[in-house]
Amino acid sequence: MPTTVPAMTTAGPNKPFERGTVTRRDPKPHDVVIDIRYAGICHSDIHQARDEWGEGIYPMVPGHEIAGVVSAVGDDVTRYAVGDTVGVGCFVDSCRECENCRAGEEQYCLEGEVQTYNAKEYDGEPTYGGYSTQIVVDENYVLRIPDGVELDVAAPLLCAGITLYSPLHHWGAGPGKKVAIVGMGGLGHMGVKIAAAMGAEVTVLSRTLSKEQDGKRLGAAHYYATEDESTFTELAGSFDLIVNTVAAVIPVDDYLGLLKLDGSMVNVGVPEEKLSYHGFSLVAGRKSLSGSKIGGIRETQEMLDFCAEHGLGADIETISCDQVDEAWERVVRGDVRYRFVIDTATFG
Repeated sequence: MPTTVPAMTTAGPNKPFERGTVTRRDPKPHDVVIDIRYAGICHSDIHQARDEWGEGIYPMVPGHEIAGVVSAVGDDVTRYAVGDTVGVGCFVDSCRECENCRAGEEQYCLEGEVQTYNAKEYDGEPTYGGYSTQIVVDENYVLRIPDGVELDVAAPLLCAGITLYSPLHHWGAGPGKKVAIVGMGGLGHMGVKIAAAMGAEVTVLSRTLSKEQDGKRLGAAHYYATEDESTFTELAGSFDLIVNTVAAVIPVDDYLGLLKLDGSMVNVGVPEEKLSYHGFSLVAGRKSLSGSKIGGIRETQEMLDFCAEHGLGADIETISCDQVDEAWERVVRGDVRYRFVIDTATFG
C-alpha cells in the first residue's frame, strides 16, 4: 500500500512552509525505498517554488539533494540492498530510449527527464522532493554514496557537486589549465574544491573579497573582486575555462575578455533575465560561450567516487525542518557558507 510520510510543503508562490504529508508509492519491482537523512537546499528550489522559472505544481515539496539509507527494495532490485547509503539528485526517471539516454546523458532526455519534484511522472502523478522523510525511486536513478563521505556533506553533491563537476570534466579542467569560478556560493565553493582536486590552477571571481580566505582554504590559488574594474584589465586573456555560477545578469563581454584563445565560458547559473553579449567578444579569440546543467547517472556516480577519493564534501550549515523559510531568505541574501542541509530527524 502507498505510504504517507512527513514533508515540508508550500501551497503556492511566496507561501510559507508548513508541516504536512505526501504519499509515496508502494515499491514496484525495481524501486528502492530510501529513508532520507539529509536534504540540501538549492537556490533552484526557491526559483521553482516562487514561480520564477515557470508555473509550479502545488502543493510543492522541493528538494533534489537527497542523502539517505535504503530501507526496502523491490523484488527485482539488483543494485542496492537494505542498509546501503544512497543519494537522489535532480531527476528520478527518463525515457531510457532516446539517443541521449542511451548515451548516459539522461539529464538531456529528449522526452524530458522526470524531475525529482515540481514535475509529473510519465503516468501523470506529481513528484515530491527531499524535504521529507522518505522517497521511492527506480534503482536506475539512485546513486551510491561511497564510504568516507558523510551523508550530511554528501547531500549537496547531488546537485551542487555534479553541476560543477560536469562542465569541469567535459571542458578538461586539470593540470596546466587555468580555471576561473565566477561566484563563491553554494555552487561556486564546490567548483573551487573540484577544480583544484582535478589539478587546475583555480581563480575565484567574486563581487567582493569578503570570502577570499574561504576561497583559498578550499583550493583557490587566486581571488579577485569583480567590483574592481581593474580586475578585468589585469586578467585579460588569462583563462582556459570560466564557469559562471551566479544566477544574475553579468557583463558577459567583460568575462569573455578574460579567456585565452580557444577558451570557453560555461554558464551553470540561470538568471530570470536574458544574458547578452557582442559577437566580436567570441570571434576575436575563437572563444566559446556554453551552458551546462547537471550530469547523467553515470557521471554523477563518477563525481561521488571522485569526491570520496579526494575527501570532498560540501561546506554546510545544518538546520531543522522548521527553519526552511528562514534559510531561504538567507540564501537569497547570500548569507550561507555554503549550503543549508535539512536534518530530517527534526520531523520528530
